[in-house]
Amino acid sequence: MTHILGLDPGLATLGFGALRCEPGFGLRSADRVEVLDFGVIRTPAGTDMGDRLCTIFDDLHDLLNTVKPDLIALEKLFFYRMGNTIAVAQARGVIALVLAQHKLPVVEFTPAQVKQALTGYGNADKLAVQEAVARELSLATIPKPDDAADALAIALAAWFQR
Repeated sequence: MTHILGLDPGLATLGFGALRCEPGFGLRSADRVEVLDFGVIRTPAGTDMGDRLCTIFDDLHDLLNTVKPDLIALEKLFFYRMGNTIAVAQARGVIALVLAQHKLPVVEFTPAQVKQALTGYGNADKLAVQEAVARELSLATIPKPDDAADALAIALAAWFQR
């Protein structure tokens, strides 16, 4: 049994999704995958950057101590707007530090790789990915907020890649 924690890095909202996965003896359709937890770590806009990074640091430590993952699946930094990219890169640096402190193995995926793993199409839209997450995890509804659904998608991509 493997616990995978997917992380969708962000400064204002860091999505997380934790899965418990058990292989189905070579058949993906026989795999047992269940959601342990999902949600977000939020840091309010207008708060000092140092305080926001400390919140990510502290909350991620707490999350790792609760979930006790065997593997971290992390979305690679994707460039949107330069101002946003710098803030996300700072948050991602804190995430990398916390993961290194916990000595956890990390796999990284681009958004296109996650889309390909879940839908078979690297340019799938957000709704198609979210529907695939709900279907693969036998959820009645799409997980909310979007950042948490994205984190679950990243964790599933890691499981499918194994």
